[in-house]
Amino acid sequence: MDRYIAQELALPFLFGVGAFSSILVSVGALFDLIRKITESGLEVSLAMQIFVLKMPEFVVLAFPMSTLLATMMTYSRFSSDSELTALRGCGVSVRRIIAPALVLSMLITGLTFVFNEVITPAANYRAKVMLDQAFNSEKPPFRERNIMYQEYQQAEDGSGKELGRLFYARRFNGEEMQGLTILDFSQTGLEQVVSAESATWNFVDNVWTFFNGTIYAISPDGSFGHIVTFDRQDLNLPRTPLDLAARGKDDNEMNIAETRQHLNQIVRKSGDDRNIRVWELRLYQRYALPFVCIVFGIVGSAVGIRPQRTGKATSFGISVVIIFGYYLISFIADALGKVGTLHPMAAAWLAPILGLVVGSLLVLQASK
Repeated sequence: MDRYIAQELALPFLFGVGAFSSILVSVGALFDLIRKITESGLEVSLAMQIFVLKMPEFVVLAFPMSTLLATMMTYSRFSSDSELTALRGCGVSVRRIIAPALVLSMLITGLTFVFNEVITPAANYRAKVMLDQAFNSEKPPFRERNIMYQEYQQAEDGSGKELGRLFYARRFNGEEMQGLTILDFSQTGLEQVVSAESATWNFVDNVWTFFNGTIYAISPDGSFGHIVTFDRQDLNLPRTPLDLAARGKDDNEMNIAETRQHLNQIVRKSGDDRNIRVWELRLYQRYALPFVCIVFGIVGSAVGIRPQRTGKATSFGISVVIIFGYYLISFIADALGKVGTLHPMAAAWLAPILGLVVGSLLVLQASK
């Protein structure tokens, strides 16, 4: 029985992967590449390579949808052909009947995790590099202009966070920052402005070495003022601006380890609560996304196993409605997580947990 059900699940799943991937990749990549070919002169052969590299990003999104479609179509056909009635008449429980679908969902969950960790980030990064090279816009591995770093601190009255330090550099050549201005409000009762021609990071002493500059120190009420000019001055400031200047990857080009490293080494040090929430949310979503396959597997099996007579087109339509409802909840939870209404972990796992609860209730109802 398990072998038979697994074989029946395989073909609808492969059909779903092909159908949903084609739709997603057409909207997300194909139309943009066609526009670049016709308007910007991108070579067709290179566009095809980039298209292939972008495919894993959309295939991994199609895995959960295909799991839902496969379970719904398979168990709906079993119900329409009275095969479920025969199995239950032999004493086979509903939970035992949907067990192969649950095993399939777990396998697809593992495959989704592998794609998200190993294949998709590397493919997306390679596609971006190839596109930059095609238009002769390949950039150096660092930001060349306008490096800005904001560091927040707790307000004196305890009402929240406020700007503690602002670091700005006009240019960066990979080793030296030029045209620097630093506003420092971290000391109570004293505000400092540092202006310098250039600065480098001292890896031995872990300090910034500024050259040819001026330090302005004033009190907010104007009762104190001091100006110091220097040829060389070491200042104990964080090296985070140097990390920001390194041209990093986008969030869809990072795996879990890279996302966590970026969050802990750069984002958290800024003290920007909203930016920290966004990156925490992205980190937790990387764990939550693969488990959507299990949710859709249970929901699809529970809906399909109910006594009904539906065709493949109807199953496809119901799948689209369920997918739309699920991702609508995910988008709402994502927005609530960004504004701080929900904790990032709760926002990332809200839709999967809610879907798992609904699917379990449907299975219990079908078992009665």
